[in-house]
Amino acid sequence: MESRLLSERSSVFHHADPYAVSDYVNRHVGQHCIGLSHSTHPQASLSHRSFAELDLCRISYGGSVRVTSPALESIYHLQVLLRGNCLWRGHRREQHLVPGELLLINPDDPVDLTYSDDCEKFILKVPTRLLDSVCEQQRWQRPAGGVRFVRNHYRLEELEGFVNLLAMVCQEAEVSEPLPRVQGHYSQIVACKLLTLMNTNVQRESLGAATASLERILDYIHHNLKLELSAESLAEQACMSVRSLYALFDRTLGTTPGQYVRQRKLERVHACLSDASCPVRSVTELAMDYGFLHLGRFAERYRQHFGELPSETLRQHR
Repeated sequence: MESRLLSERSSVFHHADPYAVSDYVNRHVGQHCIGLSHSTHPQASLSHRSFAELDLCRISYGGSVRVTSPALESIYHLQVLLRGNCLWRGHRREQHLVPGELLLINPDDPVDLTYSDDCEKFILKVPTRLLDSVCEQQRWQRPAGGVRFVRNHYRLEELEGFVNLLAMVCQEAEVSEPLPRVQGHYSQIVACKLLTLMNTNVQRESLGAATASLERILDYIHHNLKLELSAESLAEQACMSVRSLYALFDRTLGTTPGQYVRQRKLERVHACLSDASCPVRSVTELAMDYGFLHLGRFAERYRQHFGELPSETLRQHR
């Protein structure tokens, strides 16, 4: 396995000063600090390739070393142990890693790793934006706080086909004439595999799946009220027919999608006009921001619902 994850063609350092290697890793792979025993003089080696949005790294420090970092912030680290052993200290637990095992470090996880003298790792750096974009493309539901891997430790044999995918990515990274589009496709595949093979907080059922709830459609409306939310566009987002969408709204809310959207838009405008801290230059501008292009009709609907004209609401709260 280890010979397939970056070859000597990607070598950057060989039998080098560990601190020089650490400085390089800080620039390209992730912020950290290393602690070495003063009684030893290890020689470190490192191979590295940038690959679309990913970074591929193979590293050994040549001696026992402790690697720490408060957090990786905007990246995930996938670390495959190739040789030796490694102690990972997590929240209230420890894990001894042996060859063939994998560790997934979340962006907000503190890093505390101790490498054995003969430890060698393959590290895959994945930016948070890549996993976010895959969730968006697949219409998977991710928490507002971002994607999080809820299980950090795996044996490679549990992840069907994943090590072969990593090997293909490494091989493609070392071709003499790389193709950016091909690398981009591979990066998307790697991200998608991570989210499907491993335990995360992402709900992979799309809006159109049998388990989809009305709340997800309403949440989409809530976060996109300034868009033109036609029944057709909502049905497309929900992966259902317009007829099914109308039936869902009628059955659960007793209204139509258009009436529901218009009501939410009116309520948002009213909230802005009623909030003195909300920057409103004019009723007309605010109404048009939310798609009310016929101002006379907008004012009448607003008055019918709130018992006053929008200009009166604005005047009372400024």
